[in-house]
Amino acid sequence: MPDSQAPRLSLPEWLVLSLICEKPTHGFAIARTLGPGSSLGRVWRVPKPVIYRAMQRLEVLGLVRTAGEQDSSRGPVRSLSKATPAARRAAEAWLSTPVAHARDVRSEVLVKLALLDRAEADPRELLRAQQAQLVPIATALDDRLRSTEAFEYTLALRRREAMSATMRFLAAAPSPA
Repeated sequence: MPDSQAPRLSLPEWLVLSLICEKPTHGFAIARTLGPGSSLGRVWRVPKPVIYRAMQRLEVLGLVRTAGEQDSSRGPVRSLSKATPAARRAAEAWLSTPVAHARDVRSEVLVKLALLDRAEADPRELLRAQQAQLVPIATALDDRLRSTEAFEYTLALRRREAMSATMRFLAAAPSPA
């Protein structure tokens, strides 16, 4: 888990920061990377205004800084943002940190897996940590299923089946070739 020094960022902010950590870039390029039809856009889309707000906040937090400009034939000169060493450490820690709730596997863990794939990094550490994080929750759901009845049983069954699907996904998620 990221240490207490790590900033509290939203998922879109972490995503934007991780993309800036890959190489100096500008907001328009990030918007294309997260747009419809892109590999990351199929996992999580972030609207342009949110991207630019995230970039501003990351700069205020001292995680990114302006690294020059890039001419453009399609609009104004674009300001390049570059990640600081602290940003790189924070993004690396975030990418290896499991989520607390199974409901966040669909969003945050998939985003992390996509970013790890872009970096050609091994996702197995994250997948193992995520499974370990969810095992106690799955066990508690099993216990609840055995100790409840009527409509409470139906709710517990639905939650346990969703958790079973999540655990199967984590176990079967591809590892690097």
